[in-house]
Amino acid sequence: MPKLKSGDNAPAITLPAIDGSMFDLSQHKGKRVILTFFRFDSCPFCNIRIHHLTKRWGEFPEDTVMVGIFDANIEALTKRMNKNHNVPFTIVADDTYATYTENGVYKSILRVMFAPLRRPLTMIQAILKGYIPLTLSMKKMSTIPVDILIDEHGKVAKAHYCKDTVDHIPIDEMVRFAQGM
Repeated sequence: MPKLKSGDNAPAITLPAIDGSMFDLSQHKGKRVILTFFRFDSCPFCNIRIHHLTKRWGEFPEDTVMVGIFDANIEALTKRMNKNHNVPFTIVADDTYATYTENGVYKSILRVMFAPLRRPLTMIQAILKGYIPLTLSMKKMSTIPVDILIDEHGKVAKAHYCKDTVDHIPIDEMVRFAQGM
């Protein structure tokens, strides 16, 4: 499927959340939404990103809608997130990978291997926090994350298809977006 771009309608996403609810993106029209397609539940880079977002959550407006989508089984994802994080935003599972495919998320083994070389301190920090990849599945490991900012009109304001597994939109930019700046 084609990649999302600025001005596109927000994608239709309905997935199970770790809090037991069903997340439906269409129910958040009128609010700014920060959406990230992460890799798999034990991905070190994904977990360190969740850790950093959680630490800075107080900088986001109270009504911020942030959603992390993982290529994972909902039970395993719930267990891992509840064990490793006290996540203040929505985490959902797509164990079919359909939502990824529909939104142009791509895979690249080469780009996955490039990330630890590009950001070795992030990799070390993730490992020291205990975020160890518990899969050898190249299918899961090769996913490259995507960050999408959706405006209050339900339009994509920015779609950032990461260059590798650590190339996310800076958290400061996400905070400014959530604040309406």
